[in-house]
Amino acid sequence: MTAAQGRSATLSTHVLDATAGRPAAGVPVRLERRGPDRWSPAGAGQTDADGRLTLEADKDGRGSGRGSGPGFEPGVYRITFGTGTYFEAHGTASFYPEVTVTFEMTSHGEHYHVPLLLSPFAYSTYRGS
Repeated sequence: MTAAQGRSATLSTHVLDATAGRPAAGVPVRLERRGPDRWSPAGAGQTDADGRLTLEADKDGRGSGRGSGPGFEPGVYRITFGTGTYFEAHGTASFYPEVTVTFEMTSHGEHYHVPLLLSPFAYSTYRGS
């Protein structure tokens, strides 16, 4: 086993408000992990003043957001951004009440970064670093 295989994956996000040209602070974020029969909670939080959030796994590697463990185990996850809540707080009408991005963590020891570029009527995402 390599050093990377001995560690679990880590996860962060960064939300940018393209309309305002600044980080999107205060966006609610929910992370879930796909299981055999259902999705399970794997973490939650809110973006900071710089639009960033690091989600941390619990000791079993599945993720609770409590940050007491080494990282996430490989698997399929989905991250849901509360974009409607964010725009409503800023007095802006928007089309998407939430944005959900489903992705797969395939490797131990890797850092996964899921950024979101947001506007009231469009969004884009990619695998960041």
